[in-house]
Amino acid sequence: MKEMVHFDTDYMEGAHPEVMERLLATNLEQTAGYGSDPYTSRARQLIREACGLSSDVADVHFLVGGTQTNSTVIDGLLRHHEGVIAAETGHINVHESGAIEASGHKVLTLPSHDGKVEAGEVAAYVDAFYRDDTFEHMVAPGMLYISQPTEYGTLYSHRELQALSEVCRSRHFPLYIDGARLAYALASPRNDTSLPELARLADVFYIGGTKCGLLFGEAVVVPRGKALLPHFFPLIKQHGALLAKGRLLGVQWETLFADGLYFRLGAHAVELALRLKAAFAAKGYTPYIDSYTNQQFFHLPNRVIDRLSSVATFELWGPRGEEQSTVRFVTSWATREADVQTLIEAVMSEE
Repeated sequence: MKEMVHFDTDYMEGAHPEVMERLLATNLEQTAGYGSDPYTSRARQLIREACGLSSDVADVHFLVGGTQTNSTVIDGLLRHHEGVIAAETGHINVHESGAIEASGHKVLTLPSHDGKVEAGEVAAYVDAFYRDDTFEHMVAPGMLYISQPTEYGTLYSHRELQALSEVCRSRHFPLYIDGARLAYALASPRNDTSLPELARLADVFYIGGTKCGLLFGEAVVVPRGKALLPHFFPLIKQHGALLAKGRLLGVQWETLFADGLYFRLGAHAVELALRLKAAFAAKGYTPYIDSYTNQQFFHLPNRVIDRLSSVATFELWGPRGEEQSTVRFVTSWATREADVQTLIEAVMSEE
C-alpha cells in the first residue's frame, strides 16, 4: 500500500528530535513541580531575552494547550460583565467549542477582512457602545483578541498592529495576540514585525509550541507582568492548564529557544508551504486567500480534490461544493521536502 503524505495540520507529529533527546536526558531527574524548577526558570529568561523584555517586570507562564491558554488569558483580563472583541472568523469564535462563553464571557464579533479586524472598526464599535444610554445593560467590550497569523494564514502588518494597539490603549483595554502559529508568521517573507515589537504593542501574547516542535505547550508573555494579571497562577490551575510536572514544559521551551531552533523550524515550514503555493499557481488554480505562511488555501475542482486525496491528506475548508471546493494544505516544522515534492508532482500531473 502506497504511503500517504499529510498536510492536514501542523501538530500531527510529536516533537522535534532535539526536544525528545532533552526530555529523555532529564527524564529521571527530580525537580520541584508546577514550573518552579531550574529548566523552566531558564526557559522564561530565554523567552524574555528573545522578546527584549526585562526579567524584573515581564512574566512568562507555560500552559498546556492553545484553547486552555485563550480561555485562561481572556478570563484573567476581563471583568464579569465584559466580553472580548474578535473577528467573526477568529479562532475563539469558530473553533474552540464555546470555551470563552463557558468561562462566562461573550465573544463580540466584528467583520473579517482576510481574517483580520480593522482598527477603525474596533474604535467605532467601542465608541458606539458607550454612546448608547443603555450600555450598562449590555456586554461591555473589555479587550481585543487577534491572532498572528490569522486563521487564514494572513498577517497583520506592523502598521496595522500599531493602529490596533493605539486604539486599545486610548480606550483603556488590552490587546491580546494568539500566537499559536507565531513561528510561521515571524518566518514569512511578508512579515515586518519582530518579537520585541510584538511585546511592545501587545498587552499579552502567547508563543505557540504545540504547532512548532513541542509535544505540547504554549508560552504566555505578559510584558507588564503582575500589574496586568496579578493572580494569574491560580487562574491557570482553575482552567486545568497547569502541569504538575512543569519541568516537562520548561525543558521543551529551553530547547526551543536556547539556540534559535524555534525560528529555524518556522522558516522550514514556510519555505515548503510557498513551494506548494507556487506549484498550485503554476497549474492555474485560484487561491482562496493570499497567504505567505504555512497554511495555503485553494479553490480546486472536486475531481482534482478526489485525485489528490489518493496521494495526500488535507482538509476541506468548509462544506464540499457542487463542482469545486476550498481546501487547506498545511506544512509544519516536520514536513519533509520529499512529501512536498510528492504532492507537487501529483498537482502538476493533473489534467
